[in-house]
Amino acid sequence: MAGFRALAQQVRNPRLVATQRRTALRKCLERFAPYGHRTTWHHLCTRAGFAAHDRSPDPERLMAALAELEEARTVWLAYERQFAARRRREKHDGIRQPSALDDWHRRTWGGCDIVPCASPQRHPAAQLAVVLRRMIAAMEAGRPRRDCPVCGGTRFAWLPGTADCPASGPACRECGVMAPASVLTPEALSAARTGGAGAFAAA
Repeated sequence: MAGFRALAQQVRNPRLVATQRRTALRKCLERFAPYGHRTTWHHLCTRAGFAAHDRSPDPERLMAALAELEEARTVWLAYERQFAARRRREKHDGIRQPSALDDWHRRTWGGCDIVPCASPQRHPAAQLAVVLRRMIAAMEAGRPRRDCPVCGGTRFAWLPGTADCPASGPACRECGVMAPASVLTPEALSAARTGGAGAFAAA
């Protein structure tokens, strides 16, 4: 089975037709999809300027989507290296108790559903790399906050898990990100539970 880099080379290969290059980009999302497969695909298509159902998009637009995905993957791989180094130091020092950051990393291992979103069509407008940097910084800060770590919005709704987004929890009503509960204050979590899914749908 081809890895991410081999698939990325196929996306860049001018000898392949656009349909093949599009398929290779979709397969890249089986290796790395920060919002989950469907939502990350919708995000990349939207930002690169081609329709999600377009079977033969402009190769230049495919390349733009790949560039954004690769930049985000570079951010994530650097974080994973730093995380592994920190855990080695902590274990050496006798710190075995997992933290909220450890729990988050365990759920996001492998690079899929790092920042799940409420629906495939509801996700941040910012670049993937920017979103990942903001979420990583918020998790590493270890200080619960009242606002969304991605967009700064202060309105949340508690959503149950669905087929599109198996995670349940507080969803930002501004950008659609499902924020880890550990990153929000008890007051923000309480307000999200009070608002419920109906408030999110009406946002």
